[in-house]
Amino acid sequence: MTAPIEEQDSAALYSELQGLLHYINRVREEIASISRPADDDHEFSTMSDQLDAVIQATDEASNTIMACAESNEDAVQKLRGLIKDPEQVKLLDVIANNDMNTIQACSFQDITGQRVTKVARSLTYVEDRVAALTELWGRAEIEKVEVKGNEKTADEELLNGPALDPTRSISQDEIDALFD
Repeated sequence: MTAPIEEQDSAALYSELQGLLHYINRVREEIASISRPADDDHEFSTMSDQLDAVIQATDEASNTIMACAESNEDAVQKLRGLIKDPEQVKLLDVIANNDMNTIQACSFQDITGQRVTKVARSLTYVEDRVAALTELWGRAEIEKVEVKGNEKTADEELLNGPALDPTRSISQDEIDALFD
């Protein structure tokens, strides 16, 4: 009577091992896919650099917007001393109020920067784990795994975005010269 139970146990064990083997192979494929992206823009380190560039560009844009709004406020204050017409003074109040709302709206940059920094840290953590798994499994073994669906679409081929390192990109003057 014990034989059927042992056969059931063997079948269950075999089934579990098959499932585990399938899962391990899928993990290897995923590690290979992450380790060998279709282009450099999908590497984790590049993603972190891209997010850092977003933070920097957002910060610079916010500072420019706030500086312009403050400059407008200075001009409004100078005009207040010159204008006596109540309707024109009301318009100056509208401009001053809009400038204040603009400055307050720029406070999003700090919150955005904090959130993007958290995402960048998470990407770095995942990158470290993938690198550790790749080394553990063996880079040569990972390189043998066929990666499916890793090709760029025609649209992706055209999308390069702004260069992260301006010293490695062509300047606006060089682009303009192409059209002269």
